[in-house]
Amino acid sequence: MVKKWIQKAVNKPGTLHKQLGIPEEKKIPFALLNKIIAAKAGDIIVNPTKVGKRRIKVTRLLERRAILARNLKKIRK
Repeated sequence: MVKKWIQKAVNKPGTLHKQLGIPEEKKIPFALLNKIIAAKAGDIIVNPTKVGKRRIKVTRLLERRAILARNLKKIRK
C-alpha cells in the first residue's frame, strides 16, 4: 500500500475555500458542507453560517469537492 495516498486525492488544495469565499486559515463549517451536498446542481443556496459568501451556486464540481472535504474531516476524528 502506498504511503501518503490521500495527497493524490486532493489535486488543487484551497479551491473549495476560494469558491466559498472562506479564508484558508478558517475551517469550512459542517453545516455549509451538508447544505451544499443536499442541494442539487444548479440550485442557489443561502449560506447558513456567517463565514464566506452569502449566496452560493451549487455546481457538480462544488458538490464533489464538498463531499471530499466532509469525508476528509471525518477521517481526522
